Parts: sequence; C-alpha cells; structure tokens
Amino acid sequence: MEDHVFLTCDHPLNLPTISTNEPLSLEALASLRSLIINPSTTAPTVSSVIETLTRSLQLSRDPLAIHHTLKLLTDMALRRPHLSGVVFDSVYSHSLLSTHSTRVAAESLDALASIAEGNRVLAPGIEELDDRLFASLCFSPSRSVRPWLLRNADRFGVQPHLLFTLFLGFTKDPYPYVRKVALDGLVGLRKNGVIEDPDMIEGCYFRAVELLNDMEDCVRSAAVRTVCAWGLMLVACKSETKAYWSDEVFVKLCSMVRDMSMEVRVEAFCALGKIEMVSEEILLQTLSKKVLVTMKGKKSLAQCSDEQLETSGSSVAGAFMHGLEDEFHEVRKAACHSLRTLTILSAKFAGEALNLLMDVLNDDSILVRLQAFETMHRMATFDCLTVQETHMHMFLGTLVDNDALIRSSARKILKLAKLQKLKLFRLTIDALLENLERHPQDEADVLSVLFHIGRNHGKFVVRIIEEVFPQMEPMSNGKLGFDSVRVAALLVLAISAPLSRECDCNIPPTIFSYAVTYLGRISQALSDLMNQNSLLDYLSQCSRSSGPYAIEFNFKEGEPCLPNANVPTFTSNEIIGSIAMPLPQKTGGTSEILSPTIKKPREAGTSLVEYQLDVHDEVTKSMNVILAKVKDIWPLVLSGFMNEVLRTLRSCREELATFTSDSHASAGVFSFTKQYIQIVKLLTKAWVNFLSSTHFPCGMGELDLVLGKLDRRLRDLKSAFIRLSEEEELHILELILVTCMLRLSKVEICCNLGTLRKLSSMMSRVECLLRDGSVEPSRFIIEVGKLSSEFGSFSLNEASFNPLLIRRVLESFSLKQLVLCGRLKHMKAELDITDNEYENPLRFVAGLPVGIPCYITLHNISAESRLWLKMTVNEDNESTQFVFLDLNHFGGCDDVRIFMFTAPFYKTPKAFSFTIRVCICMECLSEVEDVSSVKRWGPRHELTYLCREKDVYLSMVK
Repeated sequence: MEDHVFLTCDHPLNLPTISTNEPLSLEALASLRSLIINPSTTAPTVSSVIETLTRSLQLSRDPLAIHHTLKLLTDMALRRPHLSGVVFDSVYSHSLLSTHSTRVAAESLDALASIAEGNRVLAPGIEELDDRLFASLCFSPSRSVRPWLLRNADRFGVQPHLLFTLFLGFTKDPYPYVRKVALDGLVGLRKNGVIEDPDMIEGCYFRAVELLNDMEDCVRSAAVRTVCAWGLMLVACKSETKAYWSDEVFVKLCSMVRDMSMEVRVEAFCALGKIEMVSEEILLQTLSKKVLVTMKGKKSLAQCSDEQLETSGSSVAGAFMHGLEDEFHEVRKAACHSLRTLTILSAKFAGEALNLLMDVLNDDSILVRLQAFETMHRMATFDCLTVQETHMHMFLGTLVDNDALIRSSARKILKLAKLQKLKLFRLTIDALLENLERHPQDEADVLSVLFHIGRNHGKFVVRIIEEVFPQMEPMSNGKLGFDSVRVAALLVLAISAPLSRECDCNIPPTIFSYAVTYLGRISQALSDLMNQNSLLDYLSQCSRSSGPYAIEFNFKEGEPCLPNANVPTFTSNEIIGSIAMPLPQKTGGTSEILSPTIKKPREAGTSLVEYQLDVHDEVTKSMNVILAKVKDIWPLVLSGFMNEVLRTLRSCREELATFTSDSHASAGVFSFTKQYIQIVKLLTKAWVNFLSSTHFPCGMGELDLVLGKLDRRLRDLKSAFIRLSEEEELHILELILVTCMLRLSKVEICCNLGTLRKLSSMMSRVECLLRDGSVEPSRFIIEVGKLSSEFGSFSLNEASFNPLLIRRVLESFSLKQLVLCGRLKHMKAELDITDNEYENPLRFVAGLPVGIPCYITLHNISAESRLWLKMTVNEDNESTQFVFLDLNHFGGCDDVRIFMFTAPFYKTPKAFSFTIRVCICMECLSEVEDVSSVKRWGPRHELTYLCREKDVYLSMVK
C-alpha cells in the first residue's frame, strides 16, 4: 500500500493528503495558504506545513507549482519571523540554485532575498552566495530574467566590480529593456561610491555617450541619466581638467534637449540642472539660437576639430529657448528647474535668463509658472536677480492673479528684491496695495512683504511716507483717515524703515503711535519675526524718539534707552528684536529674539556672548549625534557589510552638509567632523584587508595607497586643530596607532623602521596623557603598551618581528565614539595669486629668479608655527622649493593675519612657459623628525597642508 502523509490540526481545514513521492497540486497549495495566514494555527501544524512544502519543493518539476510553493514559504517566513531561519535553510539547501531552469533559479533567489530582508540576521547567508551563480543566470537566454536580475542585483551582495562589469557589458544587449536596466544599474552603482578608478569612470561615461543615439526612447532616457551621473564623477576625479570635462558633459546633455521623445527631453533638462560648473560662454550660447563668436573661440573646446566644434555649438545653441518653448509642460517645467542651479554660476547668464523667465510667467500651465517663480526666488536668494523696469509690469501683474499660489510666490520674491530706482519702488508698493484691495485674504502676507521690502529700501520708504503722512493725520473726530487696510499697510511700511541698512531713515515718531492702534493686525502679519510684546516695546520706544532708531535696553532697570549709535545691518532672515539687546520680560508673555543662523530662541536677560556660547553648544551636540552614527558602523565593518558602511557614511556626510553656521566658534567643529568622517571611511577600507576571504580584500598596492592617505588625514587632524581636549587627542592618537599597526601587520612592509619610530613616539605621547589619570585607555591601547614593553619599545631587528602578534593586537581594536567637548579652532590658510591666469601669465627670464606675489590670509595660527611656502614644478623632489614664512615679520594677530609676500623661485627652467603649484604648509613639530629627508634648507618634519595648491602660470620674456 502506498505511503501517505496526513497531518491534522485544530484548524477546521486539514492538510491535504499527498504521496511521499509526488509534489503537491496547485489546489493543495491553495488550501495551505489559509493555514499560513491564520495567526491561530498551532505550532505543530505550522511545522508540518513547512515540512510538506519543503518536500513538495524537492519533488516538483512544474515551474508554476514551484512558484506558488516558494511564495508560500516566503509568506510563512515573513509572518512568523522565528521560523525564517528554518525556511531560509530549506530553500537555500534545495537544488533549485543549480537547476537548469533560469526562471526557477531566479525565483529561488528572490525568495531567499525576501526572507533575509525580513530578518537581517540571515543577510550573511545571501552574501555567501557564489557570485558565479549570479553571473551565469544573467547570461541565460531568458530575456525576462536578465533585467530582473540586473534590477535586483544589490539584494544579493554581489561584488561591486563584478556588477560594474555586468552592467557595462549588458549595455550592448540586443533587447532595449535590458540595456535600460543595465544603465540604471550603473547609475545606482555610482551612488554607492565604490568605483574610484578614473579609467573605469571614463570608460563608463563614453559608453553611456554612445547610447545617447540608441533607437529606443527608454534607453536614451537612461543614457542621459548615466551620462550625468558618471560625468559628474569624471569631473570630480579630473582635478586638473575639471573645467574641460564639466563643459564636455554639459554639451553632451544639451545635445538631447531636442530629442523626439518628451521623456528624454525632460531627463536632459533635469540632468543639466545638476551640473555645478559651466563656462559662461557656453551658458550664454544656450540662450541664443545663433552660434556666438565667443563660443567658437572657447578654450575648453580648443581640442575639438572644426566639425566637432560646429556640432558642439549647434547642440548648445538655444537649448533653454527650445526647452522653455516646448509643447509639453513637463519639458518647460524641467527647463525652468534646471535654471535654478545654472543662474547662480554667472551674473550675465542670470540677467539674460531672466528675460525668458518673465515670458514664462504667462505660461498656460500653473505648474510651469510656479517653477519659474521658484527659480527667480533662488536667484534672489543668491543675489543674482536684477529686475529691470521692462520686467516690472509683467511681474507685478502676477500680484493680482486669480490663483493664490501665484500671488504668494510673487510676494515671496519681493521680500528679497533690491530695487535701484524710486520709480520701481513706487510701482511695487502700488501693486502690493492693489493686491491687498482685490484679495483681502492676503492681508497678513502682504503686510509681511511690505515690512521686508521697506527694511531693504529705507530711503525710498522715507520719501513715500513724507508724501502720504498728511493724509494719515487723524481727522477732527480722532479717527485715522484712509481706508483702514491701506493705513495698516502704510504703517507697516513706515515702521520698517528704522531697521534699514540706510542710516538716514527718520520717520515721524507719531507714526509709531498710530501703528499701536493696529497692533493686533500687524503682530499677526509679523508673527514669524517677533511676538506681540516685542512689537509693542519697539513701537513704544520709537514713538518717544526723535533721532536714529538704534534701540537697546538697560538691563538693570529694564527700561529702554536710545543711544546715539548707527543702526546695525540686518539680513532678510533676521528679526526686529535683534536690533540691539534682548527685550525685557512682560507680564503675560515672554519676549524672544531669534538669531539669523540659529534656530534656538534667545531668552530675555541673556547676553549676546552667552547666547553665542549656547549656540555653539547646540552645534557641538548635533555633531556628536552624527559621530555616534559613525561609531555604530564598526560592527558592520567587522561583518564585511561594506555597502551598508559606505551608505551610512555617505548619509552622515549628507546630514553634515545640511548644517550651516556663520559662527567662527562652530566652524572648527564642522571642519573637524567632516575630516573625521573621511578618516573613518579610509580606515574601513584598510580594515577590509583583515576580513575573511568571503569578503572583498584589497590588493597590497591598494592597501599601501589607503594607508598613505590615512596617515596624511590623521596628521592633518592632529596638527591643524588646536584646543583639543585630552579625550579628543587620545582618540586621534589611537587611530594613528591603528594605522601603524596595520602597516606592521603586513610581512611585506614590516621592515619599515620609520613606522616603528612613529609608533614609539605616539605611545610616548599617549603615556603622557594617561599619566594624570583623567582619561582611561582603551583595551587596544593597553595591548599596544604591552607589546611595546615586550619588544623593548620596538627597538628590535627585523628578523625577530612577529606580524601575527601585531594582528592579534589589532583584533582588540574597536572604534569608540568620539565626543567633542572642547572649542576647536581650525588652523587654515587662504592663498591668492592675483592677476594670473593661463591667458595672463607672469613673465620670467630663464635661469634667473622670478618673484611670485602671494596674498595670504592665516586663521588661528600663532607666530611660533613653522610655515613654509611650497613651490613645485614637477612631481620629483629636485624641482620642489621651500620658502620659510617668518610670521614675526608680518602684522596681525593669531586669530587672523593678512599680508602680501613675494616668494622668490630660483629654479626657472629653460622653457617657453611652465606652471608652478604653490601651497602653504606647516611643519608638524610633534612628529618624529624625518632624518632621510633633511636637506640643507627646508622642513625637517612631516608637513600638513593648510590650503589647496594654486597654479601659477609663467611665460618667458621674448
């Protein structure tokens, strides 16, 4: 009699009866689903269901039945996470991964990935899958499986360099959708930041450029995204020819703005908005359909042939004119959006583009009009919006538009507008008053705009108020004349004038008394700037004043006083209350003052110095939150999850970029945190070499390169920041010790006696910090100290050195959280060589010295520091010259020191022209003296660079 398996449970629906040698039918599989989704199913029944599905999976050869079985097992694992490991092992151990059916194998991979995503503990199992399996499946004949595998490649832990090869290869697939997915995969790979080789980046970029001419719309659209993404990477890695490559990418993208496909044109304009550096000649050409003369002589296109130059010029010519006149509103909107970034690059381009944007304000699509306003607002924010008289009537006409969003967007721009003529100011005020009359619901926003625009044009306000003031005098019955809405608007305009940057803004004191009668309406309009108590205090003081309106408070008595002082300068983000000192407490409310750069309110009675210190503390706390996230990546590093590690570090950098501060006290904290994140990234790359073979070890040459960068970064962090606390310095020293131990752990470089000397020197400094007992050493430092004692402070011969012992010490290292507690100051320099460009070089006579005029600004550098001006022609040391900067001979103080210095360069070659790279560097006196590099003249210690290198162009006198 044939054996059967029959399982029962408390559930009214029993498991089906099946043969042990036959798979489940589709009907039987459907009946099992109710048991899986029912949370009341008993544990024995659930176990039986798993066993039944696993046996069916082993016996079935029907792809449809296997598909449903895998779906049920996946649902079981997701609904019952405690069983996900059992289900994962069942699917993983099954022979489906080596089956001849590509579709079934892909579905098995999908099931494993879904289970691992629900339970991260199983993630290493996915990463242990053989990359050859994934590659073989990608080359299967099934055209539906290939794009699915490429689209989901990041779920299976495939090595980035293998993915790069696969994606690049499949861009030549005969099926267009596969080519599209491959290009999208390259874009995603670029976001991970794992490909850094310039040749690989350049090859990927030019492959994407070829696909811009593909026959399929979806492929061209993906190619535009890829050209933009990898083009930006190419620009970043080509530091010496950055301008050329940036223009090259821009021109290639411009060639796609006339594509037949609407989606491609949208992608092209979106990509253009991501380019951050473009020559002004090329930008201007995008606004003219005729090829300009300046375009034909563009230096960055000098390498092109005449035919290529003509093609490039025609590709760029009128690109934005075509975009803003496109028949599809999606294209017009994308063109407006891309101008947000590009108009900031050139004032001349911004002025020309504004003419086109003004025409866009009459567009049929409200989305396009709103995007045009957003672009103009960004231009105004970066002081690139210069409104001419010819523009004003069209622009101001939008203030009476029927759409509330249009009116609001126009008013938002007027808050930042700077009008050069009284006539334009009158037109603006009249338009705002008309807006108020036609749309009373806009009252609060209109009054707020009047306040901002009045504060930016104090002299014009005085002229207007002088004309209307007689009409504002109370009538015989004591009531104000005019319509009340119009009076409120003019009063808001008047009370803003004393806060203008222009000092001579004398407004009759009675105006402020009149404004008190509209206190509720005005305070509601200015609620984002001050509360009602602050406004009342301000109006009360100004109504008693007959001179300049610089107001401050007597803290002892809490009474306002009016000193003879100039009115301070305000930006559009500042508020009334910051015109002087804090406002006093008022019954029933608290006066608050908001800083233009800090979100935390300043309480009454707090001095400005104390407030800035509080602000710095808040910034330090924010940086410590980011540093805590950096610390949390170390378990991922030890597990080999490098994609997660790099993604976390990238998010930390992006989060850091969202912070802004004008405080000099906070600038050091920002710079320190930014450099520390870069150091941790390098450390994780070096540490990968010590993971097991299942991860991605780097080669010896790459390891040496990473350790070299790590040494320089740590040296800069240790030497370029002052006021480090003992905990902060100990943390940096520990990272330096780790770097030294990483070098010594490799047999190939363990004979580096310089590393041993540096390790000994750093341990001596660590012992000094630990001597007073105020800081505690980590386990790693303790182990390094034991090793130092065991080997006699590392004064041993090479034969007795044991790398295995070093590796054992390294295993005790764990990245601790760095907590910033001191008020760091960043030592940095600014170097400027004026009036020197490629077209305007300095003149020299071969064989004779030449003087290089250097304008230098030093920050937080004491006179005792040993600064050098390094001048290099070629990479070899023979062409490098150092000039010592004795700071005692220059004026200024340690905080800021500005001076001009003419540096002599003696080694002028016998050449028609050459370039010198100049930078300012500082000796790290705490480092061990490098005896091998000591010369008759020059630095005797390691150097840290305080600024970027500047290229100085020189040409021989004919």
